[in-house]
This record gives sequence, structure tokens and C-alpha cells, in this order.
Amino acid sequence: MASDAASYSADWDDWFSSHGGRLLLFARQQAGEEAEDVLQEALSQLWRFRPDAPPDLPLAFHRIRLTAIDFARSRNRRTARETETFRLQQPTTRWFEREDRAGREAEALELALRELPPEQQEVVTLKIWGDLTFQEIAGTLGIPMNTAASRYRYAMEKLKGTMTRGTL
Repeated sequence: MASDAASYSADWDDWFSSHGGRLLLFARQQAGEEAEDVLQEALSQLWRFRPDAPPDLPLAFHRIRLTAIDFARSRNRRTARETETFRLQQPTTRWFEREDRAGREAEALELALRELPPEQQEVVTLKIWGDLTFQEIAGTLGIPMNTAASRYRYAMEKLKGTMTRGTL
């Protein structure tokens, strides 16, 4: 029994080592400053549900999203409109870690991403950094697959326009 627990723990450790960065990035987008708390709670819920094996990545993204929604509801401090206004005025939470000269490019990309509507931000994050298919994104966000694809396409067009203007 003890060796089974150690095996399960090693499986989870390997899984988190492979996917932890992606999961934290998505949690940062969903919950801002509460990202680490949301990620920890989501992984705890997944562990309690099935400790014998780590979940599929789309399920983990879905659980993070639901946990972030639960956190927001429990706070009940501000309306969705106030949250959006604050987010646009106070970009205090970093989505990318800064390293050497690439930090400037990452910062410009982060600012460009922040200009996108939240629905497009989610899809871009899940597609590029989450490495999910449009079908998996649709399941994660509870939207039709064509909607996920069109949100991604519109976001890429906006980001291309930003890059063309010399921001990136």
C-alpha cells in the first residue's frame, strides 16, 4: 500500500513538472493575484476525486476555470464590470516571467494580450500555452468549437495589427 501511494505521488509529481507552468499561466489569467490559491485548490479537488492518476490536461484547465469562478463568487466584492475596469487600469499581475532581453518582448506581448477581450484571451492562452485543440478548448469553456476557433482567429488578427504597428 505504501509503495502504491509513492507511485501515485511520483505520477502526480511528474505530471505537475510537465504541466505546472501552463496551469499557473492559465490560473494567473483567470484569477490574477489569487492564481496560486486557485491552482492549489483546483489540484486538491482533482487529487481528492482521483488520487491514483493525474487528470487529463483539458480537465485540469476546466477545474482551474471553475475554481476561479468559485473564488470570485465567494469574494462577492465587486461586480463583473468593476473587475474588468480594475484589470485594465491595474496590470499588476504578470503572466510571464521576465528573463534577459526577451523580457521586453514578453512585456509587449502581455500588454497586447491584455487589450484583447477576455473571451479571446482565454482561447489564445489555452491554444498557445495550454496546447489544447479547439475541441478541447470548446469543452473547457463550454462553448461551440466554431466559436473557439473564431475567437482565436479574431485575436490573432488583432495581435497581428499590434505587431505591425511596431508594438512587438
